[in-house]
Amino acid sequence: MPNRFSGSMSMVAIAAASAVISVPIPSTQAQAPAASEQALKTPWGEPDLQGIWTDETDTPLQRSAKYATQEFFTAAQRAELDATRAALFDEDRRLERGTERDVAGAYNSVFLSVKHIGARTSKIVDPPDGRIPALTPEAQKIVAADREFHLALLQSTETCKSKSPACAGGKYDPTPSARRAELAPRYNLAHINRDDGPEDHWPNDRCLTGGLPEFGTAFGGSFRRIVQTPGGISIFYDVGQGQGWQRNIVMDGSPHLPAEIRQWFGDSRGHWEGNTLVIDVTNFSPKTDSQGSRENLHLVERWTRSNPTALEYVVTIEDPTVWTRPWTVKQEFNRQSDEANRIYIEPRCIEGNYGLPGLLRGRRMEEQAFAEGRGPNPATSDNTSGGFLLEADPLNR
Repeated sequence: MPNRFSGSMSMVAIAAASAVISVPIPSTQAQAPAASEQALKTPWGEPDLQGIWTDETDTPLQRSAKYATQEFFTAAQRAELDATRAALFDEDRRLERGTERDVAGAYNSVFLSVKHIGARTSKIVDPPDGRIPALTPEAQKIVAADREFHLALLQSTETCKSKSPACAGGKYDPTPSARRAELAPRYNLAHINRDDGPEDHWPNDRCLTGGLPEFGTAFGGSFRRIVQTPGGISIFYDVGQGQGWQRNIVMDGSPHLPAEIRQWFGDSRGHWEGNTLVIDVTNFSPKTDSQGSRENLHLVERWTRSNPTALEYVVTIEDPTVWTRPWTVKQEFNRQSDEANRIYIEPRCIEGNYGLPGLLRGRRMEEQAFAEGRGPNPATSDNTSGGFLLEADPLNR
């Protein structure tokens, strides 16, 4: 049951992390009466962004076609979506017992944390349609090659035989594809239907974070603790199933690292524009991926303390090798109680230490059993398509 240690497992850790480090407080009670402008400065005179922050509502990254020209939900739409999602996730929802996909799902809605719908119909505010821009022709070829390879590895599974959405664009063939012996077209950062080694699994299974830009995870979000010192800023991210990571912002005006030096979280160089922290991020590793962008990803982030309990985050994302134009995301984070979070347990991901070796060992045992005539061909089972609750979420339609 591979997904016990991937997407579904992240929901368990998210819930645990939320219980430890985040106690959402109604905005009317979150802090003392409105602070003066002076109170929002550090002792050395810089804008004070410090604290633990999180987005307390759910907003889809891209706008659904249902709300094509609508930037904000109406109150009635938000209430309807909240009711629909509450009913969907507040039950022991499972597929038909004993099916392959039921077993792949492993965890059910009991383990999920669901937030109220936010005011915006998408986190993307530019382009105006709330959608990620079109891919360049070259990027389309890369995406098609990845998809073709992933579908080849699924072709002999029940997923394709039943014409599941997970096999869209593919076809069923009872004979496993010869491509199972091939390397992926490029460094793999997805969960493909093969267990030949750790890199057949997506970063979460390997206790690796998705990196920047970080918008939160489904059914739980994420948290960032900002700490400032004279001439320095550090942000600690608590994300997913314990993939916490530290980010240091260089504030001395020095240039970016040489182009040949690549880092998992990129190279962040910051400066102040009035009360806004502006961070330019380049030098990403080709082993990271943000919506298809890798080593050519470029971010310009703007962090602004909009009031004592709110922090606005605006990031412009560009990669001319992937998208036909830059695009911009906006989020508003709420400050969490320092007192409620005075005891903080640092998150730790264990999947890469325990779960992933177990999955690889289990697959070797299945292959041995098949070779000895004691079980089905492992190539005919699907270890990737267990996210039926995500598919059912109306925010994803």
